[in-house]
Amino acid sequence: MVRRLTPLAALTALVLAPAAHAALPVGAKAPEFATQGALDGKPFAFDLKKALKKGPVVLYFYPKAFTQGCTLEAHAFSEASDDFHKSGATIIGMSNDALPVLQKFSTEACRGKFAVASATPKIVADYDVDLKREGVSTGLTSRTSYVIAPNGKVVLVHSDMNYADHVKLTLAAVQGLKRK
Repeated sequence: MVRRLTPLAALTALVLAPAAHAALPVGAKAPEFATQGALDGKPFAFDLKKALKKGPVVLYFYPKAFTQGCTLEAHAFSEASDDFHKSGATIIGMSNDALPVLQKFSTEACRGKFAVASATPKIVADYDVDLKREGVSTGLTSRTSYVIAPNGKVVLVHSDMNYADHVKLTLAAVQGLKRK
């Protein structure tokens, strides 16, 4: 039997859920994927392999567009986007929201500074970011950030439902790559 949480129960789980655990350890090869997304309201195709040819990728998963924590996190990434770009990094936010929602979120919350894309069930499974409450999937992704080096290796994993440190930690990891 499959249990599904109501939207209210799923959002409550976001607040009450303990810090999530990401299965991909530092040093692991990041699973390649391609998906649809939005940048400044316009649809586009995102391919991790192609993005890594340009430099490191900050792949951050967030539970649900337009919820308080996710909007604040998107604002923080947009405010730091120039610093990420100076370090050669691409920022891509990932959730399982529908494309029209991502288009609106990319303009309003991301302020057109970086893209957001669809986290398909396969991507969610490959990156182990299925947000569960009492062992049951909520249908949302955990708040987990990965920094992936151009060679495809994971150099940072930060999984915490509190959005506050995601930008600071991912930016430090990206800047550390640039110094090497």
